[in-house]
Amino acid sequence: MPLIELTGIERVFTLGDSAVHALADLDLSIAAGEYVAVMGASGSGKSTLLNLLGLLDRPDAGTYRLEGRDVTTLSADEQARVRRERIGFVFQSFHLVPRLTAAENVALPLMLAGIDPAERRRRVGKALEDFGLANRADHRPDQLSGGQRQRVAIARATIMQPAVILADEPTGNLDRATGEEVVRLLETLNAGGVTLIMVTHDAALGAHARRRIVMEDGRKIADDTAP
Repeated sequence: MPLIELTGIERVFTLGDSAVHALADLDLSIAAGEYVAVMGASGSGKSTLLNLLGLLDRPDAGTYRLEGRDVTTLSADEQARVRRERIGFVFQSFHLVPRLTAAENVALPLMLAGIDPAERRRRVGKALEDFGLANRADHRPDQLSGGQRQRVAIARATIMQPAVILADEPTGNLDRATGEEVVRLLETLNAGGVTLIMVTHDAALGAHARRRIVMEDGRKIADDTAP
């Protein structure tokens, strides 16, 4: 059974008198543990696809099954629970809460899930140590470098042990060396069994993935697996 299965997905936006097909008749199957890069020009539909996979948006037609469950039919609260427990997000602009420390940012998903405070502290402490952030636990985002902020974001994304990580241009705001460090970190998580789906327009970054999906005008025009 695939981890992710999209069948006949359509997503249409209305701009003035025009209907724009951001996703059109899209079928896609992704197995657990895959490392997939979603590529394409601006406006090709790759970010719409990522939002849909992350349950931040709903399709106008078609079915999305996650771990065998049709998640398109769930209520907003049920989708929020699936998003919190099974999906980790890593964004280009980090999306950390400015007034919270690194430790508090990482702890957010655990708080929302109602995890006991003692267990929360244990898991956050281990995550910060694993990501080389133990000595930055009490620092706010504006006291951290770009690479450190992205590591906090990745620690937060993985603290609930999700089935899949969705990374949207995760190196876009980082210099090349720091970006490579972040990619190595994501690839280590993938090597540990987490499915990694990364949206990027960077061909060099896309070349890291074992499978590359190319989007154009809301359609999948290529789907290649590296030997």
